[in-house]
Amino acid sequence: MTRKKVLLIGIDPKLVDFSKSTTGWDAKKVQAAGQDADKRLKELGYEVQGCLVDLGETAESVVSNTLSRQTFDCILIGAGIRALPQHTHMFEKIINIIHQKAPPSAKICFNTNPSDTVEAVLRWI
Repeated sequence: MTRKKVLLIGIDPKLVDFSKSTTGWDAKKVQAAGQDADKRLKELGYEVQGCLVDLGETAESVVSNTLSRQTFDCILIGAGIRALPQHTHMFEKIINIIHQKAPPSAKICFNTNPSDTVEAVLRWI
């Protein structure tokens, strides 16, 4: 049986300014949550690939190159890309790249924060 492949797209937490955040998240907590999600998904039998992007300068090409090299059953776009108004244009670009490069059967999902990534993936595959 082929293992389902999951792509986790998010902003590199080292590039995020958490100084004004009211969420309680910081780069170390985001990174730890990402590592935990990766571990949990692998324990559940999924093949997991992370795709950390910058704040927009090369994000489009990084996602495009990743999708050109491999196909995925589920693609998660992190809340840092999706939920922050200043990243709307980058979010739109990423959605359109997925639309162009991923197979029609690929599911797209969204977490609400780094700690519910696994639950978001499990909703769809």
